[in-house]
Amino acid sequence: MSDVFSKQRRSEVMSRIRGKGNEKTEVRLAKLLREAGIKSWRRHQPIPGRPDFSFRKQKVAVFVDGCFWHGCPRCFRLPKQNRAFWKAKIEGNRKRDRSVKGRLRRLGWKVIRIRECRLKHADRIVAKIRQAIG
Repeated sequence: MSDVFSKQRRSEVMSRIRGKGNEKTEVRLAKLLREAGIKSWRRHQPIPGRPDFSFRKQKVAVFVDGCFWHGCPRCFRLPKQNRAFWKAKIEGNRKRDRSVKGRLRRLGWKVIRIRECRLKHADRIVAKIRQAIG
């Protein structure tokens, strides 16, 4: 099916759409942290890479990655349409993730990345975070 807009107009229209982030996954992790009695975390603090959750005193940054947007090896399926674009987009996201992790580690932070599909393993996630914040 062909687009009703020109390429330039489609780009303009799409640029005005603002995402909601990974709100559902973040809310699920926040709920797990509260249920486990883990405190002193903050969301979206002005730390390099803008981690979803941070424990500033312990210097632990937690990112919750959506399986599609971060190319989960288990869940990600490359869309059939516009494959080159999506392949480059996802690889760019992965590259940025590695860069942010390296930057935070050089600043003395521990970095935890949790994939969306792993949120069902609450006990493992809670144990991993407890261990990191020690």
